Amino acid sequence: MSILLALVAFASPSGFAADYRLANPKAIELFEQNPRLMRWAVERFDSNGDGHLSILEADRAAEDFKRIADGDRDGRVTPAEYRSAFDFIVARWALR
Repeated sequence: MSILLALVAFASPSGFAADYRLANPKAIELFEQNPRLMRWAVERFDSNGDGHLSILEADRAAEDFKRIADGDRDGRVTPAEYRSAFDFIVARWALR
Protein backbone atom coordinates (compact mmCIF):
# COMPACT_ATOMS: atom_id res chain seq x y z
CA MET A 1 0.00 0.00 0.00
CA SER A 2 2.99 2.29 0.23
CA ILE A 3 2.76 2.32 -3.56
CA LEU A 4 -0.36 4.38 -3.27
CA LEU A 5 1.34 6.91 -1.05
CA ALA A 6 4.08 7.64 -3.57
CA LEU A 7 1.94 8.27 -6.63
CA VAL A 8 2.87 11.27 -8.73
CA ALA A 9 1.09 13.27 -11.41
CA PHE A 10 1.48 11.82 -14.87
CA ALA A 11 0.49 14.79 -17.02
CA SER A 12 3.42 16.54 -18.62
CA PRO A 13 3.54 19.47 -21.03
CA SER A 14 6.88 18.32 -22.43
CA GLY A 15 5.66 15.14 -24.09
CA PHE A 16 5.21 11.39 -23.82
CA ALA A 17 8.81 10.50 -22.87
CA ALA A 18 8.62 12.86 -19.90
CA ASP A 19 5.40 11.12 -18.82
CA TYR A 20 7.33 7.89 -18.26
CA ARG A 21 9.80 9.69 -16.01
CA LEU A 22 6.93 11.10 -13.97
CA ALA A 23 4.93 7.86 -13.72
CA ASN A 24 5.49 5.70 -10.66
CA PRO A 25 7.11 2.49 -11.97
CA LYS A 26 6.18 0.73 -8.71
CA ALA A 27 2.46 1.22 -9.34
CA ILE A 28 2.38 -2.04 -11.31
CA GLU A 29 3.26 -3.92 -8.11
CA LEU A 30 -0.15 -3.11 -6.66
CA PHE A 31 -1.75 -5.09 -9.49
CA GLU A 32 0.85 -7.84 -9.78
CA GLN A 33 0.05 -8.83 -6.19
CA ASN A 34 -3.63 -9.39 -6.90
CA PRO A 35 -4.89 -11.05 -10.11
CA ARG A 36 -8.41 -9.64 -9.68
CA LEU A 37 -7.13 -6.09 -9.36
CA MET A 38 -4.92 -6.73 -12.38
CA ARG A 39 -7.98 -7.80 -14.40
CA TRP A 40 -9.80 -4.64 -13.34
CA ALA A 41 -6.82 -2.46 -14.23
CA VAL A 42 -6.30 -4.10 -17.62
CA GLU A 43 -10.00 -3.93 -18.48
CA ARG A 44 -10.18 -0.24 -17.60
CA PHE A 45 -6.72 1.17 -18.36
CA ASP A 46 -5.13 -0.93 -21.12
CA SER A 47 -5.38 1.87 -23.67
CA ASN A 48 -3.51 0.07 -26.48
CA GLY A 49 -5.42 -3.20 -26.05
CA ASP A 50 -2.34 -5.41 -25.71
CA GLY A 51 -3.64 -7.16 -22.58
CA HIS A 52 -0.87 -5.77 -20.36
CA LEU A 53 -0.33 -2.64 -18.30
CA SER A 54 2.44 -0.25 -19.27
CA ILE A 55 4.03 1.97 -16.64
CA LEU A 56 1.68 4.81 -17.56
CA GLU A 57 -1.40 2.60 -17.63
CA ALA A 58 -0.53 1.11 -14.22
CA ASP A 59 0.10 4.58 -12.82
CA ARG A 60 -3.30 5.77 -13.98
CA ALA A 61 -4.96 2.63 -12.61
CA ALA A 62 -3.24 3.13 -9.25
CA GLU A 63 -4.42 6.74 -9.15
CA ASP A 64 -8.00 5.58 -9.76
CA PHE A 65 -7.68 2.85 -7.14
CA LYS A 66 -6.41 5.40 -4.64
CA ARG A 67 -9.32 7.71 -5.47
CA ILE A 68 -11.74 4.85 -4.77
CA ALA A 69 -9.93 3.60 -1.67
CA ASP A 70 -9.05 6.78 0.21
CA GLY A 71 -12.43 7.18 1.85
CA ASP A 72 -11.43 9.88 4.32
CA ARG A 73 -9.36 11.77 1.71
CA ASP A 74 -6.30 12.01 3.94
CA GLY A 75 -3.92 10.94 1.15
CA ARG A 76 -3.28 7.53 2.69
CA VAL A 77 -4.91 4.16 2.13
CA THR A 78 -5.25 2.09 5.27
CA PRO A 79 -5.56 -1.71 5.16
CA ALA A 80 -9.29 -1.36 5.91
CA GLU A 81 -9.73 1.16 3.07
CA TYR A 82 -7.80 -1.15 0.73
CA ARG A 83 -10.06 -4.11 1.58
CA SER A 84 -13.17 -1.98 1.20
CA ALA A 85 -12.02 -0.65 -2.17
CA PHE A 86 -11.11 -4.14 -3.33
CA ASP A 87 -14.53 -5.49 -2.31
CA PHE A 88 -16.21 -2.58 -4.10
CA ILE A 89 -14.23 -3.15 -7.30
CA VAL A 90 -14.90 -6.90 -7.26
CA ALA A 91 -18.64 -6.32 -6.78
CA ARG A 92 -18.93 -3.38 -9.20
CA TRP A 93 -17.00 -4.98 -12.06
CA ALA A 94 -18.06 -8.59 -11.30
CA LEU A 95 -14.51 -9.87 -10.92
CA ARG A 96 -14.66 -13.44 -9.78
